[in-house]
Amino acid sequence: MDDGFTDQQWDAHALEQLRQTVRRHVRQHLQPLEAQIDQQDDISVQLDRELRKKALDLGLYGFNFPAELGGPGLPVQARCVIYEEITQTSMPLVETIGHLPLTLAYCNARQRETILADLLAARKLVTYALTEPGAGSDLAAIQTRARKVQGGWVLNGSKQFISNVQTADFIIVLACTDSQAPLKGRLTTFIVRKENPGLGSMVRYQKMGWRGYHLNGFALQDCFVPDEDVLGDPGQGFAVMMSSINADRVFSAYRAWGLARRAQDMAIEYARQRQAFGKTLSEHQAIQFMLADNDVELRAAQLLAQEAAELTDRNDRQARIAASRAKLHATEMGCHVVDRVMQIFGGMGYMTELPIERFYRDMRAFRIGEGTSEMQRIQIARHILQP
Repeated sequence: MDDGFTDQQWDAHALEQLRQTVRRHVRQHLQPLEAQIDQQDDISVQLDRELRKKALDLGLYGFNFPAELGGPGLPVQARCVIYEEITQTSMPLVETIGHLPLTLAYCNARQRETILADLLAARKLVTYALTEPGAGSDLAAIQTRARKVQGGWVLNGSKQFISNVQTADFIIVLACTDSQAPLKGRLTTFIVRKENPGLGSMVRYQKMGWRGYHLNGFALQDCFVPDEDVLGDPGQGFAVMMSSINADRVFSAYRAWGLARRAQDMAIEYARQRQAFGKTLSEHQAIQFMLADNDVELRAAQLLAQEAAELTDRNDRQARIAASRAKLHATEMGCHVVDRVMQIFGGMGYMTELPIERFYRDMRAFRIGEGTSEMQRIQIARHILQP
């Protein structure tokens, strides 16, 4: 990083320096763009590139990547600081920081040189595609098929609700290569390039929230992928995708926490200033109780997310359940907190002049993406009930 973060010791002072650097970037370069992007439901390619370049210059881009993959190799405490700050803006703008999928750890030497290097330099973009019309959390139901041919594979199928496919240069696609094998040997991951013949039928979904953050559907029709673009080994797709699921769920927890924290800060400031019945809102016990409940829920979510991040960093056996706990609590908490904040602001909170109504819309999706709340409860219940 340009402030010397990579080489210095990560004591409390260094972490605070990092926090202030990221916070300035978010507040000066990202938050002022939120309303415009939300209204237009788009972020231009040029603006996206400019913002990614700023993150790259700061040394933030690809901050979650270990040194062996070409990333900065930040300790988990530093990554948590970055998570807490970058998530206090909207979905499309968070993306410009360059949080890259850890499934790319399966890139071979050639792929690291020809694909990963461009991704870490923000020259090209990547997304991944799991969800299908009949398969969301249930990977065993995936219908996209890949058939082995001379020199590669031919893919047929469709995906939906996939992030930013229209602007991605590479799409990591999960497909079935052996329908008779157990789940852990049934699937394979492929790197589909945007110029691959057979990639088409692109649609963009209109959404309740996350405006400016594209969710797409697309089809693969006899799409040829050469052997050199298989990610991992054939039949290893389940392991490839699961390798990043804990980190992705931790990030989702922080996304919800960041928006909720920002909403709470706005509510505290408003309550101190707004007069009602001869005194400030902050002097009314009903408002105090709402702010107190928010504070407790936010702190609990922060601690759960930190614990999950640390366990995931250590590859601890408890990381999977810790990530599920963090994701479940933080995303459910975010909806409660933003709802209370809107109540504190009253009619003004419902108006588009303030970002509260956008927080309300955006927060709801976190309970669905990266594994629904119900899926997290299933995982947690199985864990605590096992003999």
